[in-house]
Amino acid sequence: MFSMTRRTVLQSAAAAAAFGLAGKLEFTRPAFAETPVEPAVGFYKYTVGDIEVTAIYDGIWKKPHDPAFIKDVSVDDTKAALAKAGLTTDFMPIPLTVVVLKMGGKLIMMDAGSGVGQWQANATHLPANMAAAGIDYKAIDTIMISHFHPDHVWGLMEKGTNTPVFPNAELIVNATEYNWWTDPSRLAKLPEGRKPAGKRIAENFPKWKNWKLVQDGTEVAPGIQIIAAPGHTPGHSVYLANSGKEQLMISADTMYVPALLAPHPEWQGSYDQDGPTAITTRHKIIDRVIADNIRISGSHFPFPGTGVFVKDGNAYGFTPVQI
Repeated sequence: MFSMTRRTVLQSAAAAAAFGLAGKLEFTRPAFAETPVEPAVGFYKYTVGDIEVTAIYDGIWKKPHDPAFIKDVSVDDTKAALAKAGLTTDFMPIPLTVVVLKMGGKLIMMDAGSGVGQWQANATHLPANMAAAGIDYKAIDTIMISHFHPDHVWGLMEKGTNTPVFPNAELIVNATEYNWWTDPSRLAKLPEGRKPAGKRIAENFPKWKNWKLVQDGTEVAPGIQIIAAPGHTPGHSVYLANSGKEQLMISADTMYVPALLAPHPEWQGSYDQDGPTAITTRHKIIDRVIADNIRISGSHFPFPGTGVFVKDGNAYGFTPVQI
């Protein structure tokens, strides 16, 4: 049984389908009429089997609406999808949640956050919220990286100096992702907008000795498997944590804004490096989560970054957990 320290509220047609009720999914009203932009409490604990999961709020990108954000989709269409999900339409809300797993006596951090003020000016909350949750940065044993986009790895480095924040933690990443970004010829091939990130990665990550490069399907820790989920980036990966009969899929950016991509999984985001592959991956991962009754967390789901997906033809319904 998936237990939480706060009450989980499921108030949409998607929830009815998740519990085996008949009928086509129709989002005729928002799942939550007034979903807050930022949470009042910056951490949230729940359990999956014997795993203690702590979701920690890092911050939010209040992204100005941009017709290029979703390929061939208008701003009016993206606003309509946000409104249907009960989210603000004043901007594109892209929160960032970092998950820490306590299992087998180890503290395992899933991605490292965006670094204090390094990704967005108001994405500064991770250290304080970790402390409030009773998690000591220095006690982190392992960090499992999904991909090398700044909002997931800038937290590995101090602002300004690039000094490693976790010099003694084991850093696990799909070898494809690491090798793609650190290829000596990569920087010259990157689009101009990606060059600053590529330069910072190339100049710093290869110097560190605590990387562990792994392949798809590897058991990266007792009870955790890495699964290749390419498209968003070449080596983008998700992690499947197991405890007894219960599982948690840490899905990173597979479905980064569920309000948009659950009802429209065919939409290609501008940050998906290979849009068609990202769409295939999205269906593969979410279909597996539904079929196998796997719990899921996502880096950019509404905080605390977890909820319920159900099938709706070739699309999905999504109901976020509300705290």
